[in-house]
Amino acid sequence: MRSAPPSPPSLTRRRALLGLAALAAPACRRSGPPPAAAAAWKELAFAPASAGEGPQRALLLAPEGAATLPMLVALHGRGEAVRGPEAGARGWRDDYRLDAALARILSPPLTPDDLGQMVTPGRLAQLNASLKEHPYRGLCIATPFTPDLRDRSVEGAAGFGRFVVERLLPRARAESGCQAAREATGIDGVSLGGRVALLVGLSHPDVFGAVGALQPAVRADEAERFSALARRAMERRAVALRLVSSEADPFLPAIQALSDRLRRDGVAHELLIAPGPHDYAWNRGPGGVEMVLWHERVQRGLRPP
Repeated sequence: MRSAPPSPPSLTRRRALLGLAALAAPACRRSGPPPAAAAAWKELAFAPASAGEGPQRALLLAPEGAATLPMLVALHGRGEAVRGPEAGARGWRDDYRLDAALARILSPPLTPDDLGQMVTPGRLAQLNASLKEHPYRGLCIATPFTPDLRDRSVEGAAGFGRFVVERLLPRARAESGCQAAREATGIDGVSLGGRVALLVGLSHPDVFGAVGALQPAVRADEAERFSALARRAMERRAVALRLVSSEADPFLPAIQALSDRLRRDGVAHELLIAPGPHDYAWNRGPGGVEMVLWHERVQRGLRPP
């Protein structure tokens, strides 16, 4: 049964969600200070938990009324990983300009410009129809530094997964007061972050009810391994799973191969292919909008667009 449409968020809540973010931002990489909406984000620092482990950083967007909101862990790409923990943690806010995407989602209808002209008319209509039926109510979003792991296997990502599950999520929930149910907890990421989101999310189906990956940096010859990981996860708990790529994404053939293998193995998932390249402009357009809307819909128990 589909939930009844909630009442639209108040102006006060919109401002709390966005920190009065400026809506228009040029499509070039940030070199100046963070946008005005930075006031809505909290900086989280984590001391090393064991010898040989470096310090960790994360940002937390905790809107007003967070007790009713789901939690999303959003991971950045390799470009931010090589710049260190502080720059990496700020990647979704400063480099990918997530605040601008949230501002437009809160003030529909979306236009092609809001997605960097990287959207088909049909997809734009689907997004706007979803927002019209169920106005966006918000997410708590945690954006940790995502390391560029030398060992890119499930085992190699296990340490980072423990940090996310055992340290980041408990603290983010304590400081935001957001929902803690697995059905209201998701993980996603772009490129390197998309790959790590699959490894961590599918390794912890008891923690994450929704797992997404934007342009994940996977190889076609890894399809069987990722599909096996997904099958094991689904045997434990049902997980909403989505892969997103774009027409000029160099990882598109591998992502399609992974989707084909998941389908052959009977693993329920979604595959979305949007227009556009694999770059910052895509992250600021379709990437951020698709990630936020899909998770907010799924984690509220609504049908995603």
